[in-house]
Amino acid sequence: MPSLRAFALTDIGRVRRQNEDRYLLDKDAGLFGVADGVGGLPGGADAAQRCVDEVTPGIRAVAPEQLPNYTAIVHLTNESVATLGQKISPAMGIGSTLTFGCVRGNLLQIAHVGDSRCYGWRGGQLLRLTEDHSVENEARMRRAKGEVVYYHEANRNALTRCIGQPTPPDVDLISRPILAGDRYLFCTDGLTRMVPDSELAEFIGKATDPEQVQREFTALAVRRGGPDNVTSVLIFVDAV
Repeated sequence: MPSLRAFALTDIGRVRRQNEDRYLLDKDAGLFGVADGVGGLPGGADAAQRCVDEVTPGIRAVAPEQLPNYTAIVHLTNESVATLGQKISPAMGIGSTLTFGCVRGNLLQIAHVGDSRCYGWRGGQLLRLTEDHSVENEARMRRAKGEVVYYHEANRNALTRCIGQPTPPDVDLISRPILAGDRYLFCTDGLTRMVPDSELAEFIGKATDPEQVQREFTALAVRRGGPDNVTSVLIFVDAV
């Protein structure tokens, strides 16, 4: 396992009555990530918590020298959240985003469903490693293929897939060899809607400690209105 420093922070923000975000931080298992209960549905906190409760043992059950089957773990988590949704909200169900990464050897593997994000910082540049699964993004990608796609502006940020949906979601899988000096940020949209990528790059690039910089950019998101819960997990790779 590379030498890592990691910290997780969550803030309820200024508007929401409940924090429906959850995070994954298990250094022994090399597991890091976030889950964000879907707004507009009941049971968002329950859905996000169930994601954490399913993914953590799913990763821990795999020997350190083996690579987990991330799609299978996500699909089992989806089934568990959907089943819970039938109890909590039979008419509407419940849902959550889920974006997590696992470090095995010198490789970071990311599994992603929804609009939470993972960023990688290397050599002075911040790269968004995940794509939001939103109506706007899906329309943009389909238009790039030559399709004619329309959507209502009010629905541009609506999710096109989430954990808890009736059918198993497509899971984006991203693999990235890690290098000494890399930094990785997993975060919910309560952060990214308030603090743009350019500012996140500046924060992360100048930081010497993950906890301090997270407190700084979380406080900024809250000062700018804090309309949603703000959650992040930041990893510094000190050596590989």
